[in-house]
Amino acid sequence: MKRQEYISWDEYFMGVSVLAGKRSKDPNTQVGACIVDENNVILSTGYNGFPKGCSDDVFPWDREAEKAEDTKYPYVVHAELNAILNAGGKSLRGARIYVALFPCNECAKAIIQSGIREVVYLSDKYDGTPMNIASKTMLRAAGVSLTRFEPVADSITLDFK
Repeated sequence: MKRQEYISWDEYFMGVSVLAGKRSKDPNTQVGACIVDENNVILSTGYNGFPKGCSDDVFPWDREAEKAEDTKYPYVVHAELNAILNAGGKSLRGARIYVALFPCNECAKAIIQSGIREVVYLSDKYDGTPMNIASKTMLRAAGVSLTRFEPVADSITLDFK
């Protein structure tokens, strides 16, 4: 008889997304993304961080500073864009992207342009903000499905023993 306590595809891919976010060195926000094709094959993953060659020991992680260029915001690549770029030219047409945090308006543009057809998200903590409204407006206008992931369990444990 087969094992009964296995996780669903959605739990698996959201788990990969959350795990990818654990690679982020951002002291405040760790976001991951996982892009999957229609056959449930992972095409790419990404997390929020600085571009290749930009040292995370040199560039700022601050959220606030006197000058905008002294904050992380002009430099950090979001998880969704990193996952799209990490796909290395693979077609993402018709794919789903699993993200820990609802995509910002800039990532929404990249999602739409890449051909991703569904966003599955865990948190929408910026719901109702101007950029969040813009993101949802563009995604819906482009026919991208928006699905809030509702976890069955609070956690999934990884055991390396």
